[in-house]
Amino acid sequence: MISSVIFLACLIGAILVGLSTRGNMYVTGPDRWGDEKQKFNTMWLIKPIGIFVLGIIISSIQPFALERIDAGNKGLKVNLTGSERGVAKYQYKTGWVVYNDWTEQVKEFPLFQQHIEYDAQEVITKGGFSATIKPSFNYSLREDAIGDMFVNLRLDIKEIEKGWLKNAIVSSVNDVANRWEVDAIFNKREEFEAAIIVECNKRVSKWFTVSQLRTNIVPPASLQKAIEGKTKAVQEAQAAQQRTLVAQAEAQEKIAIARGDSAKVIIDAQALALAMKLKQKEITPLYVEYLKAQTWNGVLPTTVAGGTGTFLNIK
Repeated sequence: MISSVIFLACLIGAILVGLSTRGNMYVTGPDRWGDEKQKFNTMWLIKPIGIFVLGIIISSIQPFALERIDAGNKGLKVNLTGSERGVAKYQYKTGWVVYNDWTEQVKEFPLFQQHIEYDAQEVITKGGFSATIKPSFNYSLREDAIGDMFVNLRLDIKEIEKGWLKNAIVSSVNDVANRWEVDAIFNKREEFEAAIIVECNKRVSKWFTVSQLRTNIVPPASLQKAIEGKTKAVQEAQAAQQRTLVAQAEAQEKIAIARGDSAKVIIDAQALALAMKLKQKEITPLYVEYLKAQTWNGVLPTTVAGGTGTFLNIK
């Protein structure tokens, strides 16, 4: 952009110089016959043409550049002539930045969250089973660590995403998967991915913060069938256990009812025996004669001897 400005300035200067010297376009002098005559003077073009050519040369070789740092980003102006990893010092910049591209460099890094999705990778779980992952996650740069990251890696953010950051994420997933049983991964995927996020942030927290990671892990077809079979067996075992508990509860209920019925019978029998015992104590010979009298209908019994007027006292 600065080259364009320099070229435009030289072009305008050449035009202005040409306009100021256009009075010298013609000169008066003798022709070959000795007559005085006006001739076109090419010498007045030397200055404007020279300025124009000089502008082209300067604009093509000048070292300065102009760059704008977009909103939501931080610019890093780096001095490339230093001895520390090729970087002497760096400055954080925003807005428009003028720099010498022969000795300086300007890099732009986003401060807002970025979303990354990597291609499918193979990982090995505990026990030697393989599984396929296709990790996706969000990351954000630590604003105060951008300069240190560039000094150490000397790469653009997109190159870092494809290289250093990818290696850190994939190796974290692999190392955590090595500590988990394959069926536990799928039965407790939320805990598994939370453990990966913790491990990732341990490795990249110097420059990055990782969040919302999803492994999108897929088991091999044979292993998936085995997991489904195991899950089905566990569900059936749980159902059988539940049925056993129900049966035990029903049996306990029946036992309780039977015990209640038995207790009632015993209580009733004891009450009846006690009542009979009390009645036996109340019965006397006199009471028996009284009962007989109460139940007599007034008719005397008959005997084979005939007649009704004789009482026989049989003892």
